[in-house]
Amino acid sequence: MATKKTASSKKSVTKVKATPAAATKAKTTKVTTVKAVSATSSRTRFAGVRSVSQMHLGAAVAEFVGTFLLAGAFIAAQGQPIVVLFAVVGIVMAVGALSGAHINPAVTIAAWVGRKITALRAVVYIVAQVLGAMLALVVLNAFIGQAPEVSQQAAAYGQTAAQLFTSNDLTSGKEWTVFFAELFGATILGFAVAGARRQLELSSKALTTGLGYFLGLLVAGSAAVAVGATTILNPAVAVAVQALDFNSVWPVTVYVLASVLGATVGFLLSDLLASERFSAKDV
Repeated sequence: MATKKTASSKKSVTKVKATPAAATKAKTTKVTTVKAVSATSSRTRFAGVRSVSQMHLGAAVAEFVGTFLLAGAFIAAQGQPIVVLFAVVGIVMAVGALSGAHINPAVTIAAWVGRKITALRAVVYIVAQVLGAMLALVVLNAFIGQAPEVSQQAAAYGQTAAQLFTSNDLTSGKEWTVFFAELFGATILGFAVAGARRQLELSSKALTTGLGYFLGLLVAGSAAVAVGATTILNPAVAVAVQALDFNSVWPVTVYVLASVLGATVGFLLSDLLASERFSAKDV
């Protein structure tokens, strides 16, 4: 009988010793799993921040380059609508996949009002666009500065020194005419750009945007030219052609406020009509 009790006691002791070991092993495994998850989530969080900053940087560079090219083409062509058309088509084809090719602060503000982009992206775009236009002015001015001077004999025959294209001054008493011309032209532009966003092919987007600029400049220019003004439809390009004079309220009102209001109205109107068309189709 003593032998059986001893054997039974040994068995029970063996079971008691095995239980703590198993519990310790399970506890160790659980702690290791928690640490691995924490490290993974930390790496993912910082990777997301890096990807967002890189995305904004790439889009900003694209807007900078695109607006630089547009301002340069506008100055070189003296604002001719047909030249601006081909310039915009080429620019959208080049950088449209990177940033959407707004290349215009008025379009960027219109897209922000229409909740197509965030406020941060809008600010980044506008800064890049203005800097690109300013660089175009500096570069072209440097090229013009290298042109040879006109001799007295050539000047006698009416030849003049090469000059950089600048916008005409606003005629006193005709400011409202130019304001509404810019407003109407920018509305056409905003309407076209909003429609281009719904195009699937990049070539279609480029052509729609370019034609929007062409039609806006052509229609608004017919009224502006009558009073000796220049049609621009782009606040950044207005900087490049030296149209803004901050000593007077009218240049900013005409070439900034009118362009922004017009582009916003055209953008929202296009979105409204598109939503009505889709809802009618669903019915």
